[in-house]
Amino acid sequence: MSLIQETEQLNPENVTLIKGDITKDQLNITPSINDHLIKHVTHVFHLAAIYDLSVTQSIADNVNVKGTKHVTNWVKQLNNIQRYIYFSTAYVSGTREGNIYEVELEMNQSFKNYYEKSKYEAEVYVQNNISEIPTTIIRPGIVRGHSITGETIKFDGPYFFLRMFDKFNRSPWIPYLGEGKAEGNFVPVDYVIQASIYLAHLPQGRGKTYHLTDPAPFRMFEVYEMLLKEYLNKKPKGRIPIGLAEKSMAIPPLRRYISVQREAMSYFSYLSSYDCQQANHDLLNSGIKCPSFDQTLSSMVNYYREHRDDQTKWIKVR
Repeated sequence: MSLIQETEQLNPENVTLIKGDITKDQLNITPSINDHLIKHVTHVFHLAAIYDLSVTQSIADNVNVKGTKHVTNWVKQLNNIQRYIYFSTAYVSGTREGNIYEVELEMNQSFKNYYEKSKYEAEVYVQNNISEIPTTIIRPGIVRGHSITGETIKFDGPYFFLRMFDKFNRSPWIPYLGEGKAEGNFVPVDYVIQASIYLAHLPQGRGKTYHLTDPAPFRMFEVYEMLLKEYLNKKPKGRIPIGLAEKSMAIPPLRRYISVQREAMSYFSYLSSYDCQQANHDLLNSGIKCPSFDQTLSSMVNYYREHRDDQTKWIKVR
């Protein structure tokens, strides 16, 4: 049985939940429990973060930056640490365009929002401690639902399109948003999980950074077309300049009505391409590949259709 199969069959009875707080020293873990963890923990997966494109700087700094510093410093104490797996994001590239490589980080980039900036600063800290800790850094693209079942715990990213289609489904026409030439780098959650587990235990994964991104992404206008066709059996007509769409999203009542964050609009404009050769090379013998967006579109849309009224899955738009 493979490591991934074992993980998928993990018995909940073998999982122990421990309360803590990454914004506090020693993660605010009870001292007696902390002593036990320091002696026995071998792998740490750090995924805790505020994922919100409209997050304020103070909250982003406290959770994403300060929290990562606390987790990283805590990992340094572990007596038997074999791998520290830090989950960053491909979008630490900020406003850079062109080819973005896995070995790059500090490139004098600026950022589209405080989420990107805080994740960048957090990864810089992890990178600066990589000589002291056996580390693997994971940079996913925009994570969407399971490639087979479509299941997801949150509706964001490409689901914003579906939400917008819901709001305007009675309109005689639904326009494109901008030129849509940017790449839509959406990856299924099962691919991210399977690849991360595999790379976290791969000896040559130590000290590396991996883009878990789509190796053959569609352009945003193509994603838009496919989703509209699958969901409403319509084709886009006309075009709204992305600048106008972004200004419209600055109006709070409209933004809340459509349930789309203003900050999401900027991802239509930046022509960035995320190279994932290092990840693809190290996953070569694993049988793990990122499925194409068009091949998994139906399950994604069907799941959304069945659960679109579940408010717990939506990020609150302010």
